[in-house]
Amino acid sequence: MNDSKTNIKKSSTWIRLIYIVLFGAILIPAGRFVLALITLGQFLMVLITGSDNHNMRNLGKGIGQWVYQGILFLTFNTDAKPFPFDDWPEVEQSSEGLDESNTSDVEDKVAAEDDSDIPTFLEGEDSQNDSFDTSKNKK
Repeated sequence: MNDSKTNIKKSSTWIRLIYIVLFGAILIPAGRFVLALITLGQFLMVLITGSDNHNMRNLGKGIGQWVYQGILFLTFNTDAKPFPFDDWPEVEQSSEGLDESNTSDVEDKVAAEDDSDIPTFLEGEDSQNDSFDTSKNKK
């Protein structure tokens, strides 16, 4: 078992503390701020044009991965330091996003679902479900 005095004297541990303070102070606030800007920008794009921006979508994915890499470093799950001490995380380019054709496809699928397994008491007042008829239980 290592002596605690030896661990305290390790320069690598103190250097890591500097990185932890640096990333803890920058990573979370900067990531949150940029993601908030991207979210607002994407919402405005969808509101105005009806579809999102491909580049902003990929930037958001990259920022999310950068924050994730930083969290892994901060929690000692990896020794790899995130950007700018390493390369920017590679993201798989997103080919589809939110546009009118995608949302209408989802709405069509929901509307086309078979609702035959809905219990009869949920179908309306026309249903004659005896198990929920309270008049039979009255004497």
